[in-house]
Amino acid sequence: MEGASPQTSWFNRKRLRAHGILLALCLWSVYALDMSTHGQIDRNGLIKGADFLHFYTLGTLARHNRGDLLYDMRAQSAMWAFDPEVANYSYVPLYGPQVSLFFEPLAHLHYLRALALWLSINLLIYGFCCYALWRTCPNLRGDFWTVAILAVAFPGFFHLIAWGQTSGLALGCFTLAYLALRRKRRWLAGLAVGCLIFKPQLGLAAAVLFVAAAEWRVVIGAVASAGVQLSLAWWHYGTAVMQNYARALWRVRDVLVLLEPRPYQMHSLRAFWSLLLPWPDAAFGLYLLTAAAALAMAVQCWRHEASLELRFSALLLATVLVCPHLTVYDLVILAPVFLFLADCAMEPEILEAAWLKTLLYACYPLFLLGPITRYTHLQLSVPAMAGVLGIVCLNASQQSVEE
Repeated sequence: MEGASPQTSWFNRKRLRAHGILLALCLWSVYALDMSTHGQIDRNGLIKGADFLHFYTLGTLARHNRGDLLYDMRAQSAMWAFDPEVANYSYVPLYGPQVSLFFEPLAHLHYLRALALWLSINLLIYGFCCYALWRTCPNLRGDFWTVAILAVAFPGFFHLIAWGQTSGLALGCFTLAYLALRRKRRWLAGLAVGCLIFKPQLGLAAAVLFVAAAEWRVVIGAVASAGVQLSLAWWHYGTAVMQNYARALWRVRDVLVLLEPRPYQMHSLRAFWSLLLPWPDAAFGLYLLTAAAALAMAVQCWRHEASLELRFSALLLATVLVCPHLTVYDLVILAPVFLFLADCAMEPEILEAAWLKTLLYACYPLFLLGPITRYTHLQLSVPAMAGVLGIVCLNASQQSVEE
């Protein structure tokens, strides 16, 4: 991304590649060292794969047809009581019952083999998404290695692998939705968006945006896709399990402390205000106000006759900002934003290009500095993303005027 002016010349390809290589080496060297132990426990004394143990447990329950235990946290913890390495792990069961069916095949393998396969699947999904999206960015076509290095160094991807989470599937859903919209296949885009029902909080902004923008083919496709997932789970497990799932979602506020044991690893407007203010009611009120503003900006941006890349970036940024529960590994869904906006920033007519490049660059370290908020109580990644959303909306408005 060679800049054309002194103001942006600092962001050149050589420097970005060097910084990306250094960051990737630091992140993945630490990860490799942490995982270089025999057995299921890493060098920090924690279970390898972190959250994958929960998915492996859900798959094991599906394997033994124990749907009655899918939302019983104590029973799930007791399943591993015989294994002293994992006996003390507990996870809040909030995933839809269809998730257990998805992980059932992996539960037939030994834990470490299942983990290796799951991480490989995530790697393939992430690689496919980045490659498919890069191919749609004309200004980045000659920067394959720069893009590849920065993709490997992306903090969202690192945390996805480190935590063994499912956010790679969400990235896949958003990527397929974008590719379908690019070909004007709105029904297919809706099917992809509806698949986010396994992480419904990541579909909140999309639901609001597509309804407000009267994208009814997308909405109908999303409802159909989500309905199929839940119907399959209902057919397999029965009504009682679906009722337990509904109760678990209804009582989520009662287990919020257990659900978010590391609030400093949360990167959304709700986390920003909760960390900053000691008054929960005031923090929640400000979250609602700022989340509504972010959604309004994204909706307005979508209504403009702007490029799909700008509008889809606004959707993804709003998804992260308004999400009521968003952990650092969920930031992997922003990979398209960095590709699209890096591509756009190279256009001469882009507004506030210098600020856009600066904020995109700053997000990399800010996504990694969450633990510092334990002392500062200021999650700087959130205002940085809000600033990017503002610039995106400004350029979408400008493109609309030009049209």
